Amino acid sequence: MDPSRSWLRLAKFSLGVGDRFGQQAQAQLRACRMAAEHGVEVVPVWNKSNREHLIVGSEPASVRAAAAAAVRELGWEKPWHVDADHIRLDTVDRFLAHADFFTLDVADAVGKPPGAGAIEAFAGRHPELARRLDLPGAAAPLHATRADVERIAREYLVAVQEAAAIYRRIAAANGEGRFITEVSIDETERPQTPLELLVILAALAEARVPLQTIAPKFTGRFNKGVDYVGDVAQFEREFSDDLAVLAFAVKTFGLPANLKLSVHSGSDKFALYPPIRRVLQRRDAGLHLKTAGTTWLEELLGLAKAGGKGLALAKEIYAEAVERRDELCAPYAAVIDIDRARLPKAGVVATWTSEQFASALRHDPANSVFNPHLRQLLHVAYKLAATRSERYLKSVADCRATIARNVTANLYGRHLKPLFVGLDECEESVPLSPTANSRRRPNDCRASDP
Repeated sequence: MDPSRSWLRLAKFSLGVGDRFGQQAQAQLRACRMAAEHGVEVVPVWNKSNREHLIVGSEPASVRAAAAAAVRELGWEKPWHVDADHIRLDTVDRFLAHADFFTLDVADAVGKPPGAGAIEAFAGRHPELARRLDLPGAAAPLHATRADVERIAREYLVAVQEAAAIYRRIAAANGEGRFITEVSIDETERPQTPLELLVILAALAEARVPLQTIAPKFTGRFNKGVDYVGDVAQFEREFSDDLAVLAFAVKTFGLPANLKLSVHSGSDKFALYPPIRRVLQRRDAGLHLKTAGTTWLEELLGLAKAGGKGLALAKEIYAEAVERRDELCAPYAAVIDIDRARLPKAGVVATWTSEQFASALRHDPANSVFNPHLRQLLHVAYKLAATRSERYLKSVADCRATIARNVTANLYGRHLKPLFVGLDECEESVPLSPTANSRRRPNDCRASDP
């Protein structure tokens, strides 16, 4: 970025929050306010993709309106942003007037062959990449030949060109420096190595894409709504090496000084928070974290715990989800692992109490009743709530206080606190579980059960 100009800059720590139905912006912002009260600024970024808008029937303007209302009503004076999530060249235009953060999704362009001579020309312009690179903080030196650089360019140059085209479209409409750019390459078939990430950053710098965050694909499974599955120690090494690559790219290629990693995929990456926190502290680095559909599941949990019509609606949505599971799962095939044999039959779920439904859905691996297959299916079934929009939104409104409390508790207690604030706080203003002497009344939405 040109240091002589004024640029919109993303803070060191930021939280991407999804809100499928636009009802929980205040509850989400309260989680960031709690982090601020503990001395850590985590900037909220309300994100919603074109696919989500199409499914729910909402418009990009609604995300900014809900976020602005929450900011105003809670008196939030720190930065905040609205992210046009997973945007492509054919979908970016409807977001131009309503977002100040754009996630450029170029995964579909990965692997497409570039034009004749482009690979050789790129490698020729970057001899600094084809050598041994000792990056401060990396576990081992990077060793690359010109053939390695050409191989990586063959796989990623078209994706970089696509990112540059989307960036130029946004800059032409909104003005350069007036929005934050993220590049997403996390929805690819395989993870990028540190060397591949370095070559990608070199190409993005050459294409004059001033990205402030990049979302690579990491090793392991990042499934929707459930915890990380993989080698946590390997992830920690990979995450640390990628940060070393970013620091080197900033100095070498003139990318924005605040360039940081984004951990996109999945929603509940709890196993990764301790190693991420260690690495961030060791390197004094920033992070952008996305939590995706967690909020929708908290709404569904609130309805189930309310009993009565709320529980009946949750059961109805599950029954249809089981019936239409192939259709619902197809767009998310790369980020879900559902064993059909472990999905309870709709007839069985129809007999469940509020506590049985909530226990199966709530992400608590210590609870033997928790069913990650049911949770993943419901994570991708929000379109079924959209087809019942009026009834669903009325039910959410009837249980607004309880749902909001659960959304805040989930975001702060399970995400922000372990990752950014720490685990040494002895008191919590929003409990993660009911106290032993808490009194509950059935079918009462005022009862709290995070």
